[in-house]
Amino acid sequence: LSQFDPDNTGYISTEKFRSLLQRHGSELDPHKLEVLLALADSNSEGRICYQDFVNLMSNKRSNSFRQAILQGNRRLCSKALLEETGLSLSQRLIRHVAYETLPREIDRKWYYDSYTCCPPPWFMITITIVAFFLYNGVVLDRFVLQVSHPLYLKNALLYHPQLRAQAWRYLTYIFMHAGIEHLGLNVVLQLLVGVPLEMVHGAARISFVYVAGVVAGSLAVSVADMTAPVVGSSGGVYALVSAHLANIVMNWSGMKCQFKLLRMAVALICMSFEFGRAVWLRFHPSAYPPCPHPSFMAHLGGVMVGITLGVIILRNYEQRLQDQTLWWIFLSIYLIFVLFAIFWNIFAYSLLDLKLPPPP
Repeated sequence: LSQFDPDNTGYISTEKFRSLLQRHGSELDPHKLEVLLALADSNSEGRICYQDFVNLMSNKRSNSFRQAILQGNRRLCSKALLEETGLSLSQRLIRHVAYETLPREIDRKWYYDSYTCCPPPWFMITITIVAFFLYNGVVLDRFVLQVSHPLYLKNALLYHPQLRAQAWRYLTYIFMHAGIEHLGLNVVLQLLVGVPLEMVHGAARISFVYVAGVVAGSLAVSVADMTAPVVGSSGGVYALVSAHLANIVMNWSGMKCQFKLLRMAVALICMSFEFGRAVWLRFHPSAYPPCPHPSFMAHLGGVMVGITLGVIILRNYEQRLQDQTLWWIFLSIYLIFVLFAIFWNIFAYSLLDLKLPPPP
């Protein structure tokens, strides 16, 4: 450092930085070299922070990376990741996930270079296997509880308007499903969309979107469909899927996933079919009158979370959300809705004098 920064300022001039890269470029990983060259090309201050360089080389997503990504007119010096040959099966899978979820080539190369599958996408796999199959199959002795099953309303997991004071029900309703087709479609969407997103964005971000969609779904029912129960994980699933689809639309030209138009159409058809089924079931004569069938409003709550909070999280790949103004705006709107729904649940039911179905 003393050779290139004799005044000990903590910075290296862009010219000296580029000469370093030219001299030692063959010793660096080619994907890191591309990011460093992009940083050198786009830096307008004429100097590079040495600590940023160290952070980038140690796989920390620092200011150096954000500068290379956010500043335009970058020149990627080698072939696209999609053109690389001789990859193993796991490398091809990671490359496929990168092209499925990320719109920028430099993002895809960085992800491909730094992903280690440690930790694995544990959240989506755990919530799918444990919540749906082990609990329903082992504890309840049923893999799916049909809405016509005697234990349907007597279960301690579903959201019921008469038992809304039991706060856990706003989350645990995802552990029950109204039929095998309901469970099957949610599981398929959750694994096909949720697992790749978690591989790229991490468990913390994806679990936040999922849980936010689940909570928004049950609260939306308690506000807009006040007499109905809720079951199923559609709130969380729809939050993830709608965020992913909206991200593809917003970055249409950069997304290089195969058959993206066809796949979007299939996803929308499946979601529309499941939503239409939920609407039909809601107004179908109940097997246990006067309690109606489950509400469909949880689907809409999940979609709203997906196209607001979810889009911001997926758009800002591995960058600081606390620096994003739009993130704080949508988070504030979400928190205001949650507070409003809490007060609504406390006061509105008694003020409106609704005739609620009897407790199970």
